[in-house]
Amino acid sequence: MKSLVFDSSAIISIVTNDLLWSLSKLKEKFKGQFYIPEGIKEELIIKPLDSKKYKLEAIQVLSEVNKGILEIYSNPRVKERAKQIADRANNLIRARGNWITLVSQNDMECLALAEYLNSDALIVDERTLRLLVEDPKDLVKLFERKLHSKIEVNKDNLDFFKDEFKKINILRSTELMSVGFEIGVLDDYLKQNGAKVEIDLKKNLLEGLLWGLKLRGCAISEDEIEDIMKYYR
Repeated sequence: MKSLVFDSSAIISIVTNDLLWSLSKLKEKFKGQFYIPEGIKEELIIKPLDSKKYKLEAIQVLSEVNKGILEIYSNPRVKERAKQIADRANNLIRARGNWITLVSQNDMECLALAEYLNSDALIVDERTLRLLVEDPKDLVKLFERKLHSKIEVNKDNLDFFKDEFKKINILRSTELMSVGFEIGVLDDYLKQNGAKVEIDLKKNLLEGLLWGLKLRGCAISEDEIEDIMKYYR
């Protein structure tokens, strides 16, 4: 069965840009399932409901779960696999004698679930998880630059991430929503209903979409946004 697995970072970018409504239309076009693992439910719904700052966003996500747009997937094998992956990730890079905590087990639950279901893609905006899957060597270089110091790398764990997840496709919210833009999911924003504004509305919608997602959490560079905009010119 076709499926997408969503990490909390991507859902947060989508909901804080008031785009959560678009998931139902995307799911209809995709003709598959949209999943979040049980651990991500804790991050997106349970904990925020006890806060003031993110309570509204948590209720909006809960609404999509109650409608069946986002489905919560619970499986003990996925949780166990997530623990194994998290242990590897958090014993990958050592600086000043200490292993650096790179990920939470909840984040790894998303990766483990995408692997378990052989999902079409894992939707994740957070850079660390994405680089662990796509280019763990680049993640090591990133931490060398950030820490301004020599780091040690556990080669066995580096090889684990280089080899283990080659079949996992990673998409960010920007790529997912760009697909939505292209197939007409966001066309309601282009209806002016007589209130004409003298701008290229479609181009500005795409640019606003990409920058909104970037500024609210998606790890995408300005150069990448420019490349996408060139494609649509």
